[in-house]
Amino acid sequence: MADTFSREQRSLIMQKVKSRGNKSTELKLIEFFKDNSIKGWRRNYKLFGRPDFAFPKNKIVIFVDGCFWHGHNCRNTKPKDNELYWRQKIIRNKKRDRIVTENLKIKSWSVIRIWECKLKNLTSLKSKLTSNSA
Repeated sequence: MADTFSREQRSLIMQKVKSRGNKSTELKLIEFFKDNSIKGWRRNYKLFGRPDFAFPKNKIVIFVDGCFWHGHNCRNTKPKDNELYWRQKIIRNKKRDRIVTENLKIKSWSVIRIWECKLKNLTSLKSKLTSNSA
């Protein structure tokens, strides 16, 4: 399917996409924390890789990875336009994710990565978080 926007319009749209502060996913997780009485979390905690949430006392960090941006194949969406650019972009994102995870683990942090699509299944999310004693 061809893009409905011109290259210039698409570029302007993509420039407005922010790499942090994704309100919909973060607010959903905050609501989940509150509903399940999960305490001790911090947002914007100054740590390598800028985790979405940190539990400093327990040394646990949570990243909510956007499915498209981090290469999850849940919706099988792959852009046809600029295919090489997007493939390389997602590869770089995955590589950065591995580096961040390894770096934090070396510093004794537990790293939880949650796919954006998994925020819909709160039962599995709860078991993932409680198994890591958040």
